[in-house]
Amino acid sequence: MTHFLAKVSFAALIALASIPFAAPNASASEWGRPPVAGVQYRDVYGCLPVQAVRKARFAGLRYARVTSVTPRRVVVSGRNYRGWDQMVFANGRGCPLIRR
Repeated sequence: MTHFLAKVSFAALIALASIPFAAPNASASEWGRPPVAGVQYRDVYGCLPVQAVRKARFAGLRYARVTSVTPRRVVVSGRNYRGWDQMVFANGRGCPLIRR
């Protein structure tokens, strides 16, 4: 009789332990918060102006600032060793450089 009780309790323990694995998982991107209306995640699909300024500064443009943003391009102006200059980035993933 003790073997029967041991086997039944072991089976019940396995069944109870597997219940959390059968529950549907929550989306990892939401973290339990409702989505905020009006927020656009441009870093996934496009070029953030902050990212364009960061890339321009890394390329040697000092005092870099965004002067124009269109659906196709982001223009960053600043100074290099010769004087005022502009860098034009495509408004796409990773901010690819169009014109220096």
